[in-house]
Amino acid sequence: MFKKISFYAALCAVLTGCISSPAPLRKGKVYVGKEGKQYVLYRDGQPFRIKGAAGTENFAALHAAGGNTIRTWDTLGLGQLLDDAYANHIAVIAGFPMPVSSFSPFYNDTAKVAAQYTAFRNVVTRYKSHPALLMWCLGNEIDFPYKPRYNSFYKAYNHLLEMIHTEDPDHPVTTALINFNKRCLYNIRFKVTGLDLISMNIFGDLQHLQRNLEKFSWFWDGPFLISEWGINGPWEWELTTWGSPVENTSTRKAQRYLQMYEQYMPVNDPRFLGACVFYWGNKQEVTHTWFSLFTKDGQASETVNVMQYLWTGKWPANRAPALNMLLLNGKTGSNNILLNPNSLQTAEVLLAGTSAGSLQITWELLAEDWHTKNRDEPNTQKPVAYNNLLLKATGNKITFRSPGKEGPYRIFATVSDNKGHFATANTPFYVVSQ
Repeated sequence: MFKKISFYAALCAVLTGCISSPAPLRKGKVYVGKEGKQYVLYRDGQPFRIKGAAGTENFAALHAAGGNTIRTWDTLGLGQLLDDAYANHIAVIAGFPMPVSSFSPFYNDTAKVAAQYTAFRNVVTRYKSHPALLMWCLGNEIDFPYKPRYNSFYKAYNHLLEMIHTEDPDHPVTTALINFNKRCLYNIRFKVTGLDLISMNIFGDLQHLQRNLEKFSWFWDGPFLISEWGINGPWEWELTTWGSPVENTSTRKAQRYLQMYEQYMPVNDPRFLGACVFYWGNKQEVTHTWFSLFTKDGQASETVNVMQYLWTGKWPANRAPALNMLLLNGKTGSNNILLNPNSLQTAEVLLAGTSAGSLQITWELLAEDWHTKNRDEPNTQKPVAYNNLLLKATGNKITFRSPGKEGPYRIFATVSDNKGHFATANTPFYVVSQ
């Protein structure tokens, strides 16, 4: 999994007492093999390229679109999830949630570490024989630092790795890093024993991945999985002057998903085992629409159509509606819209190639998920709604009254057809008190 390092680097590692052996290529029901320079994930003796999604639902839609794998972050309800996935011919990457490595109050508490070990072991022994299980993911974005004060974390982590491989030799174990992180890869090489492959959660930085893989192959040339990928996140996107991200329409997002996959996904890299698109479901992350590929009712977005094309080579017969933009008083979110309180406003969603008469448009007026702490600890629930301020909707337009309280808000339009598809657009604005 890791190449031999230079003499100087090896000497430094030996002197610091932290070099470890590369993980062997294991063989079981599921394992990573190597044919020449090509790494291959085998499942039940057959090559298995992951065409996956990150989420916990909509398995039938995933299978219908040509996907074959779902990636989860925890083991809550894992038994039912595995059963549902198996019924829809979907394999499962089951995630073990762990505190970040810097959380010393946990890793220095031997009782808590022991309880975690017992809980994880119970999960492994209970579900290791389930036919839907593909692999385990030990930790999501937990970070792998170097300094000695993290030794208790590494002791706990390696103990868990050894346990999983002992209890379940039939399934590989990975961990999910943030982006391509050389520091983490160095420390995994020196301090972690037993990972079968590396996974990466990568969004806007996907465009640099192939170059990074090639430049760092002198040190690490092992197999990898893209455990999350998608459009730029709110943390790496255009902001208004008051700090709210300006979200693209679902149509522009779908175009970006297609472009990113076709231009930047390293599908021809011999180490690439597959990728999981984010997010196969509905979730609140700054907005309830930024990453959601489905509504709560299960309607599919245009990006689901894109994934079907990428996975099968064919577009679906019926595709989601397309939008150009949502205007507020003729302006977009990039115009830093400031409104007076309790004043009449007009919003308009501009459709692309479809008349409003054949679609249903639902409007929402929400407070902005804006508090600074939510950049690192995002809310999981939609913010407060002010839909009582929505007045008259006609065609693709609506009039509404701006909130009376100063602060940031957002107007949303959700456009639905009668075939199980939806499209979304929104525009942020700020109410300035007089």
